[in-house]
Amino acid sequence: MENKVYLLGAGPGDEGLITVKGLECIKNADVIVYDNLVNENLLSFAKDSVEKIYVGKKINQHTLVQDEINKLLVQKAKEGKIVVRLKGGDPFVFGRGGEEALELKKEDIPFEIVPGISSSIAALAYAGIPITHRAISTSFHVITGHEDPTKEEESVDYQALAQLKGTLVFLMGLNNLGKICSQLLKYGKSSNTPAAVVSKGTTSEQKVAVGTLDNIEQKLDNITYPAIIVVGDVINLRESLNWFENKPLFGRKILVTRARHQASALVKKIEEAGGRAIEFPTIEIQSNDNDSQLKQMFDSLNNYQWIIFTSVNGVEIFFEKLKSNDKDIRTIGQAKLCAIGEATRQALENYYLKVDFTPQEYVAEALVEGLKERIKAGDKVLIPRADVAREILPDQLKEIGAVVDVVPLYKTVLPNRSAEELKDILDKVDTITFASSSTVTNFIQILGRENLHLLDNKEIACIGPITLDTAQENGLKSIKMARKYTIDGLVSLLMEK
Repeated sequence: MENKVYLLGAGPGDEGLITVKGLECIKNADVIVYDNLVNENLLSFAKDSVEKIYVGKKINQHTLVQDEINKLLVQKAKEGKIVVRLKGGDPFVFGRGGEEALELKKEDIPFEIVPGISSSIAALAYAGIPITHRAISTSFHVITGHEDPTKEEESVDYQALAQLKGTLVFLMGLNNLGKICSQLLKYGKSSNTPAAVVSKGTTSEQKVAVGTLDNIEQKLDNITYPAIIVVGDVINLRESLNWFENKPLFGRKILVTRARHQASALVKKIEEAGGRAIEFPTIEIQSNDNDSQLKQMFDSLNNYQWIIFTSVNGVEIFFEKLKSNDKDIRTIGQAKLCAIGEATRQALENYYLKVDFTPQEYVAEALVEGLKERIKAGDKVLIPRADVAREILPDQLKEIGAVVDVVPLYKTVLPNRSAEELKDILDKVDTITFASSSTVTNFIQILGRENLHLLDNKEIACIGPITLDTAQENGLKSIKMARKYTIDGLVSLLMEK
């Protein structure tokens, strides 16, 4: 693929607002040059080899000035790279994308513009403020609230703006709020004209201040950058249309400790409920590469009456290894299949396999009780699982006379993460989720027992009784357990008041 620069709008904050084309660009990028206002979760979609370069700008604090950013894009493209310039909002809505595009044109570097959703529309929508309404406002006007300081004179015509009937939206104008309001009042806007400020719009940290042109400055408690200012009667609809801030997990910051490839389902459900999910995987999954052991298992699958899967990981790695051993699902033969829980059952059904037994309670004890009615003495049972696991299942099946083979498919290992990194994250969260005993054990190993006091004001949410026991045995407090031992059950627990 030839070198190219994509000037890509990341949207206003909610990572789900990235466009389909934008996400494809991120996945294909060799280099991502990204801004301060970009949701960094988007970077997780990039390939492992991608070079990530932060060039964020904050007030009076620029990592690189604009000319340096322009030169960086040119340099990386001339190295033959696919470069994504990832910008908050839309590249051309006060985003300096035009300057970057002109520099690329001057250097004869191919580029594409991939539009993004502007905060001028999205942040208002998430605040329950429609930017237009046919009975209230039939136009909108987006204005910079922070002009180029090197310009000799202002170009914002407040006299003209004050006469407009449509919605006025000022971007990057929080520092100039007083001036914006006074100028609009000076040129004829009524002091009772509704005004609002939306801070960190479309994120779980969204805050909205509502008032009028003559008092909005006094309503700014907890309002921080980035923020947009809106003026107009459409603000009166917020009381009826405020959907986002009424989500059950709105404002919550929740730590997800699952392995990264497993975390997406939990992260998605937390964010759909309005919370912010912060990922800090405390386990990594490594598959068993003992080829002779795996070959022996797959060559003898026809000999088993039952195959018992105790995790989604076990299912996925089992079928990956089955394929790499040049076999397919027909090799399973007549063996009946058992899944410890709903998610594991669904993973098997994804391979179009019928599961013969799933216990009502998703723990090994319930699994054993159910299988005692189904497995008879002499039956051969295969349990492909993690290398370290509770032995209650194979031990009790052996007691009823079954011939049990346990084959380790994978192991969970401790990621290379530091206590300092985890402590920084703990400052940002109010709740910690644990979806397995190993996530608890590794979390404490990374954090260090001497730092357990940092959890005193945190809520701990565990997926089931075994995970709960591990948390309690390690001295964790304020622990709650899901009623249903699934990811959905864990999310329901988080939603409880």
